[in-house]
Amino acid sequence: MTPRVPETLDRRDAEPALVRRTLADLSVSNALFGGRQAVHWGLSRLLEDARAAGPLTVLDVGAGMGDILLHVQRRLAARWPLRPVAVDHLRPAARLCHDAGIPAAVGDLARLPLGDRAVDLVVVSQVLHHLAPAAAAAFLRHIAPLARVGVVVADLRRSPVAQAGIWTVSHLLGFHPVTRRDGVASVGYGFTTAELAALCREAGLRAQVARRPGWRLVAWWRS
Repeated sequence: MTPRVPETLDRRDAEPALVRRTLADLSVSNALFGGRQAVHWGLSRLLEDARAAGPLTVLDVGAGMGDILLHVQRRLAARWPLRPVAVDHLRPAARLCHDAGIPAAVGDLARLPLGDRAVDLVVVSQVLHHLAPAAAAAFLRHIAPLARVGVVVADLRRSPVAQAGIWTVSHLLGFHPVTRRDGVASVGYGFTTAELAALCREAGLRAQVARRPGWRLVAWWRS
């Protein structure tokens, strides 16, 4: 995978303590500003007509510390029991997922050693904006066949207002300076609704794309 911006979480050699601190800040941001809710909303749309005979395996590609997986597992448990699995290219992230009780692996997100329809659901949250357009389309083509039911891709909607907001609020919340800098960069490399839809079409996918609160975008498609 080719990072679009040189953020901390793009670097495999990043200091583990800094990775853990950045992921902790992102977990707070996900809880307060729509990251968890965006994935939950996408999965709910994807599964609204589904009937599960047993737990559905959901793979989070680029899972961070696993906070989004645990959130959707808890929120959807009554109707769709989920069995979460995580993969991240950073060993400290995979360790945090493991410590939270989520089976986790370390690997290249663009070359996962999984066969077609290996899991029921695939979730990708705030990964796509790190990639140049050609790499992002190739990444979507790679993950699409992995899911038996479908895929949810949640990411950031580009906006100067959102950039100013994340800079201000991250100061108020006491985020690490690196998290503040990377957060502003991430929003700047986010998408418009039309751009994310076009990227999905370039990957050969018939996805639906919607805006969500917190300057979020969600794309989802059924396998």
